[in-house]
Amino acid sequence: MKVPLLDLKLQYAQIKDEIRSAIDEVLESQQFIFGPKVEAFEKEIAHYMQVDHAIGVSSCTDALFISLKALKIVKEEKKEEEVFVITSPFTFFSTASSISRVGATPLFVDIDPLTYTISPEKMEETISSLKNDQRMKVKAIIPVHLYGQCAEMDSIAKIAKKYHSKIIEDAAQALGAKHLSKGSAESYQFAGSRGDFGCLSFFPTKNLGGYGEGGMVVTQDAALADMVRKLRHHGSRSQQEQYYYDEIGINGRLDALQAAILQVKLKYLDQWNSKRRLNANNYNKLFKEMGLVTDIGSHDLEEKPLVLPYVKDGNYHVFHQYVIRARKRDRLKEFLKQNGIGCGIYYPLPIHLQPCYQESRHLQSCYQKLRLDYKEGSFKEAERAAREVIALPIYPELTIEQQELVVRTIKQFYRKK
Repeated sequence: MKVPLLDLKLQYAQIKDEIRSAIDEVLESQQFIFGPKVEAFEKEIAHYMQVDHAIGVSSCTDALFISLKALKIVKEEKKEEEVFVITSPFTFFSTASSISRVGATPLFVDIDPLTYTISPEKMEETISSLKNDQRMKVKAIIPVHLYGQCAEMDSIAKIAKKYHSKIIEDAAQALGAKHLSKGSAESYQFAGSRGDFGCLSFFPTKNLGGYGEGGMVVTQDAALADMVRKLRHHGSRSQQEQYYYDEIGINGRLDALQAAILQVKLKYLDQWNSKRRLNANNYNKLFKEMGLVTDIGSHDLEEKPLVLPYVKDGNYHVFHQYVIRARKRDRLKEFLKQNGIGCGIYYPLPIHLQPCYQESRHLQSCYQKLRLDYKEGSFKEAERAAREVIALPIYPELTIEQQELVVRTIKQFYRKK
């Protein structure tokens, strides 16, 4: 028996008739750009996430880029001073590249070794280490809700308020995830609903995945929502008033076919997320029974060969990925593949060590002025995670028999060592 990292065919088989019916509706209407399907899906996402506005865009990458543009987080051409945006070096590339694309400079902050999300304590240290005038240039923070778990938004919100910075939540992997906010009254808030903007991905592999590219920007601010609508449509004044442009935007629209497909699938999202959580609990139980793991709350591989995912108190984790730390990770990866077990590494090289950032003269000059030296060893937790993490199959249709095989195969690997 083989166990793929992800099997989308199983999901499609369950909802095939609904999907084809939704696609046929769009084909019959011949309205592929904007229209009722896109508007209906936007309203349903807004209702689901308890936000006032949801704007469909072409990808989460464009959602991040448009959000930065809408907040005017751009370097002005006539000014030499830098504009800084704080984010994690342990994330998908587009989180940082979107910052660079608007002309701003990403300032990286190391991660919490347990949750893999950006560390508020290290964020405060980073900003405090800057000179007073440089702190004023930290215009935004992009926390990443990684693997399906929320970053520490209460602490991040306090830091953003202190330094007058905007928040753009990268919730590409966390639609449906929630965190307990301890404000004036305790309440659960969805990943993406807390900041000035939240950015979602509907890439096919996501918990809510389309059949192509797709994304969403969510916000509680009506004026910001209007700006996003303009920027996703070349900066056009409105859909009705064509060929008049108030802004310089991009072609970043969510098409009607994807909206129709996603509208069908949204009905099942909570059910699928619950199954992912159940699969994660099953893995935890199996690994503990095998005696392969350290105590919860540790990230140490010295005593045991594996570390299980840590779920922070007050977080509702939706397990976009089930990620463990593993001793001899690369050899384990090859062993799993040889035995028909799918796995993945998210991510093998932190962004600050990527060639394009290492070789950028402009960025290196900027970091030198800040007395920063982004090299190997700069972000020890992100770099250690990149050496140790490995994702195992977690999709909703995964069976307990398949999970047992995954765990037995891993135990077999460590018995041989």
